[in-house]
Amino acid sequence: MVGSEVYSSEVKKTEVLMENFRRAIGLRIKETKEVYEGEVIELTPVETEAPSAGYGKTISHVIIGLKTVKGSKQLKLDPSIYENLQKEKVEIGDVIYIEANSGSVKRQGRSDSYATEFDLEAEEYVPLPKGDVHKKREVVNDVSLHDLDTANSRPQGGQDILSLMGQLMKPKKLEITEKLRVEINTVVNKYIEQGTAELIPGVLFIDEVHMLDIECFTFLHRALESSIAPIVIFSTNRGRCIVRGTDDIYAPHGIPLDLLDRLLVIRTMPYSRAEMEQIIALRANTENLALDDEALKSLADIGFSATLRYALQLLTPAALISKVGGHSTISKDDVSEVNGLFLDAKSSGKILSKNAEKFMA
Repeated sequence: MVGSEVYSSEVKKTEVLMENFRRAIGLRIKETKEVYEGEVIELTPVETEAPSAGYGKTISHVIIGLKTVKGSKQLKLDPSIYENLQKEKVEIGDVIYIEANSGSVKRQGRSDSYATEFDLEAEEYVPLPKGDVHKKREVVNDVSLHDLDTANSRPQGGQDILSLMGQLMKPKKLEITEKLRVEINTVVNKYIEQGTAELIPGVLFIDEVHMLDIECFTFLHRALESSIAPIVIFSTNRGRCIVRGTDDIYAPHGIPLDLLDRLLVIRTMPYSRAEMEQIIALRANTENLALDDEALKSLADIGFSATLRYALQLLTPAALISKVGGHSTISKDDVSEVNGLFLDAKSSGKILSKNAEKFMA
């Protein structure tokens, strides 16, 4: 996330931070399901007379035969499962699996024994399942804590007109209460203790952290102390500056000293000429631009004296000038011509300070 994202007219700053914290924490839920899997070799709905008066008939049950490499099995299914079979458009020769607990049906594709039936067919052929028809399958679902918060924060309205109108007029951005999060944490901890779920802390990257104010930094203190907090990385290019939201508190990088004391500051070093050459060559390769050695060295020198970003931005106009001149490779002359057309931030600042009297204050 970017530090400026917290400023919203709809949601509180601390709510945006907590939402991103919860997005960065994953939960891997392992569930063992009993399934019936195989190729459909028989599908017979059994009809019976409707209990109500009349000549109509209803389906009392469905006889389905499933075959695997190891054997086959005939099942007697409830009429509601037959509706699921119809929704999936299951027919003889399809490979399916049926969940024993929920009765949900999933069509996996057509059995590969029917692959030679047609020369052209828009079907996905799958091999005949191995093992028994009735088996246990481990299903792994990966969700974030924010997904659980969102799923439980939406109240299920009724079917009347007022409820439907309320759902339509409801704002998309929902503010999740702290009480709901505590309840979800309790359930998650229970699953972890039982061994059915595993907590996977992620990484939250906050760019332009100097844009956060003193209220956000105070909130981060408490959030970082949580037992299920992710790894948080702050990024900023500011030196010593005022902490946002205060009038007289100056701190390194715009971060309060008490929070800065809890961080591990990663040491960074300026790029050398050789490293700049390598970065510029990679960028040119990504943009499919051809550079000769002299042009690459010239751009590295410009990046070393000005900034690397300015040197990278010169690649596109240099390529255009080279194309207009009828060359397929960017030369040193093309780079020099482009560098004469534009100014970097340092050169522009020097011109402004030298001719300050000619500009409006």
